[in-house]
Amino acid sequence: MQYWKKINFDEQRQLITDALSKNIDYQKIITLGVPGSKLDGQVFYDQATFLKEAPFLQSIVQNPNHIGCHTLGDSEPYFAGTQEIEREVIKILSEDILKAESSSCDGYIATGGTEANIQACWMYRNLFTQEYNARLDEILLIASEDTHYSVHKASNLLQIDFLSIPVHMENRAIVSSELENLVAQAKQDGKKYAIVISNVGTTMFGSVDNPDEYAAVLAKHGFLFKIHMDAAFGGFIYPIVQRDNNIGFDNPHVSSVTLDAHKMLQAPYGTGVFLSRKGLIQHVLTKEAKYVNGMDITLSGSRSGANAIAVWMILQTYGPHGWLEKLNTLLYRTTVCCTDLDQLGIRYYRNPQMNIITIRASDIPSSLVQEFGLVPDSHGDSSQWYKIVVMDHVQIDVLKQFTEKLSAVSK
Repeated sequence: MQYWKKINFDEQRQLITDALSKNIDYQKIITLGVPGSKLDGQVFYDQATFLKEAPFLQSIVQNPNHIGCHTLGDSEPYFAGTQEIEREVIKILSEDILKAESSSCDGYIATGGTEANIQACWMYRNLFTQEYNARLDEILLIASEDTHYSVHKASNLLQIDFLSIPVHMENRAIVSSELENLVAQAKQDGKKYAIVISNVGTTMFGSVDNPDEYAAVLAKHGFLFKIHMDAAFGGFIYPIVQRDNNIGFDNPHVSSVTLDAHKMLQAPYGTGVFLSRKGLIQHVLTKEAKYVNGMDITLSGSRSGANAIAVWMILQTYGPHGWLEKLNTLLYRTTVCCTDLDQLGIRYYRNPQMNIITIRASDIPSSLVQEFGLVPDSHGDSSQWYKIVVMDHVQIDVLKQFTEKLSAVSK
C-alpha cells in the first residue's frame, strides 16, 4: 500500500487543520465575488471549543466547496488544502485498493452510487457520440436483472435503450446463453456501442458479476464497449478480502468504478465515489461553466469537501490491516448465521466474500421478517427474497436470536 496507512488521531487532526488553513478564511480575506461562505454563525455556532478536537465537524463549519474534479487541470484555488485530501483519497481507492497504475485515474467524491453510475453512463454516451458520431439509437446500456435501479434512471435520463440480462435463480450468475442471444439480437437491431454496468455486490444479493464475460460476448459481436463496475456496496469489502479478482483497474476491460462510502465505510450519507481511467471524464465537460476555475465535469457540480475528509479519516484511522480485520469480523458473523441456516435447511444465497444473506421468502414467516427488519426484493405480496445485511451493529447475539426463533417456527 503506497497511500493507505494507519494514522493516529492527533496526526489526522493536524493534517486536516493544515489543509483547512490553506483554504479561504472568509473572515480574514476579502472575497467579494465568491457565492459562498462558512456555515451561518447565527445558526451553527463556530466558536465551540470542542471543534478543535473534531476536525470533521470543523471542516463542515468551514464549508469547503469541492466543485470540479481535482485529479486533472486547475481547480478553485480557494479550497486547495482540502482538495489535496480528496486527491489522496482517490489515489488510495484507485491504486491501493483497485490496483490502478500510478496517477492513471481521475475521480471525485460524489453524492452517492446513483450519481456515480449515472456519471459513468453519461461519460460513455458522450464518448461514443463525440468520438465515433454514434446515434443514441445505436448505443445500448447493458446490466443484469439484479443491477441497481440507478441504471434504469441513467437509461431514462440519457435516452439510451436498456438491455436487462437474466440471472440464474440460485447463484445469481448471468445466464450466458441469454447474454449471447440478446447481444446478437441487439446487433441485428442496429446497436453498435455498449455501456456495461457490471456489479460488485448487488444491492439485494451481494452477487459479483464477471466483467470478462460481458467483454468476450461483446467483442465477438463487434461492439465497441466500455465496462463500468458498480461496486457501490462491494467496493469497500470484496477487492480487499478477495485480492485475486478481475474487478479493478488491472483488468484492461474495466474503465470506471463506483463506490459508496456511506454503506460499508459508514461515512455520512451523501458520500459516494466515482473513479475512471484518465482520458475519459473530459467527455462530460460543461464548457458553459466559464466562471468555474477549472473544468466542471461532475454531475453534481458544487459538493462538500467535508465528505472527502470523512472518507480520508475513516480509511486512515483503520489502515489496510485494521480495515481487513474489521471486514473479517463481519464475514465471520455472516458465516455463523449461514451455518445455522444450513442446519435448518433454509434456502438462501450468499457470496462467500460478502456480508449479505438473501433468504427465500417462502422459507421465512412474515412475523420474523417484521420483528427483525429484513428487507424484501419487492415490497408487497410478490416478494421472493428477504435479505440480511451484516453491518457493524449486527452482532452475533442478534443473528442467533433470529435463527433460534426461525428454528422454533420451522419445527
